[in-house]
Amino acid sequence: MCLKLQACLSRIGVKADANVRPGEPRLPVFIWCIRLMNLRIFVDYWNFQLTWNERTGGARCNWPQLPVSLTGAAASLLTNAGLGSLTLQETRVYAGYEAGREAPLKNWLHNFLDRQPGFRVFTSERHWRAHPVHCRTCGVSTNACPSCNAAFGRAAEKTIDARIVTDLIGLAWEGAYDVAVLVSSDKDFIPAVDHLQSKNIHIINATWHGRGHELAKICWASFELDGFTAALIR
Repeated sequence: MCLKLQACLSRIGVKADANVRPGEPRLPVFIWCIRLMNLRIFVDYWNFQLTWNERTGGARCNWPQLPVSLTGAAASLLTNAGLGSLTLQETRVYAGYEAGREAPLKNWLHNFLDRQPGFRVFTSERHWRAHPVHCRTCGVSTNACPSCNAAFGRAAEKTIDARIVTDLIGLAWEGAYDVAVLVSSDKDFIPAVDHLQSKNIHIINATWHGRGHELAKICWASFELDGFTAALIR
């Protein structure tokens, strides 16, 4: 029997060996094979938040409740597969922000979300750069919005993606989790997921209906977030 299960049983006064006295509680033999699996949740913040805004009309999300919903869905998948039970270790949220313009977001991430039980937040400053919009039909590039004259530009999220991949692989190498719930629809994670699953790590993809088919297909299992929105709206 695994040491974790043995310790849990000892705390509640249940013995699982053959040397129990008459009348003492004894664990049935078939329970001995239950595997306790460590779960870590990895959230690609903007990949989740932008579709959340679209699907809920901009409603506020109850973030402290999100891990509960995700863990429940993952646990059901593992139970149905007969693989054991889950223990959530932490929820890791990865987000980029633009300095100045998104200062309130940075403040919320670090001073609220990062202080919630079981959460760890990792942020990276995104550097905005002017970038014209090119029309593939007429071939004309436009530098600014024709309505308000604001400059077109973009701020890449590649630093965040790289950090998620690094932590997925690094924590797996340390034996910090057996199962990961990856909240993203980004197919850039496919090579990392494929590698981890070749090492017997179970990756479960939490995605939105109609999004991220490629990533969901390669993961050990997947479920859709749309079913949780009503319960998570604040």
